[in-house]
Amino acid sequence: MKTRVTELLGIEYPIIQGGMAWVAEHNLAAAVSKAGGFGLIGAANAPVDVVRMEIRKAKEITDKPFGVNIMLLSPYAEDIARIVVEEGVSAVTTGAGNPEKYMDMWKTAGIKVIPVVASVALARRMERYGADAVVAEGCESGGHIGEQTTMTLLPQVVDAVKIPVIAAGGVGDARGFAAIRMLGAEAAQIGTRFVVAKEAVVHEAYKKRIISAKDIDTEVTGRTTGHPVRSLRNKMTREYLKLEKEGASFEELEYMTLGSLRKAVVDGDMIDGTVMAGQIAGLIKKEQSCSEIIQEIINGADKLLGI
Repeated sequence: MKTRVTELLGIEYPIIQGGMAWVAEHNLAAAVSKAGGFGLIGAANAPVDVVRMEIRKAKEITDKPFGVNIMLLSPYAEDIARIVVEEGVSAVTTGAGNPEKYMDMWKTAGIKVIPVVASVALARRMERYGADAVVAEGCESGGHIGEQTTMTLLPQVVDAVKIPVIAAGGVGDARGFAAIRMLGAEAAQIGTRFVVAKEAVVHEAYKKRIISAKDIDTEVTGRTTGHPVRSLRNKMTREYLKLEKEGASFEELEYMTLGSLRKAVVDGDMIDGTVMAGQIAGLIKKEQSCSEIIQEIINGADKLLGI
């Protein structure tokens, strides 16, 4: 299954692993790339030296191309923007901000730039500033989300830009992959299903919680702050939503979630941790290797699309 995205990134299959904070570290990124997809190291709020170390460790595992997801709200974003150049990363994806001021530097270094967008307007702007592709992310995704669904956002972005469009949000199996291809996407960015990959270094309780999730088990917190986040419901989300309803301040809400993602991913705290996951969690029923996940999706989609 060749597309402009497979050509752009030098990969075998048009599947990109989401740059999930605390989850997307060197082991997972390297495993996805070795399996023919495109792995991403999620820089999130990690310090510069940590990101550099993660890049170098991934290179020790695979010689296949992989990238770094840079969260532009990170206090280290500017330094990490330079590190990806110094370390020879092949591509970057960006979120939580506008990457325009770094794009000339990245493009000069031969780095492919793929911003994550939640609107047609931002997709057009990124194309004007030289983005090589965009990820159109629907609100079905886990973690930080926009307002539009993948089903509505994706075809509008495809119609609005000439560069390749990658779909994110609600893709967890061959049917979802075939659907986004029919809507014009040239690759899928998949997050939640890779959380339960055998190579994902996350707490077993986190994986089991995703595998046991039902279709109605995700909840969105943070709408009042302007930074909505989708995760699996638990005691923390109930208390957060209660505080939101009562008009709690931004500072009070931020304090409540401080370090909560690490609690879930590293410590396995399914009660007070932020268990980020997309709505597709209800479809995920087993742990598999990255290679098994990719092959199952691609082979199934080939049959559905008649390739």
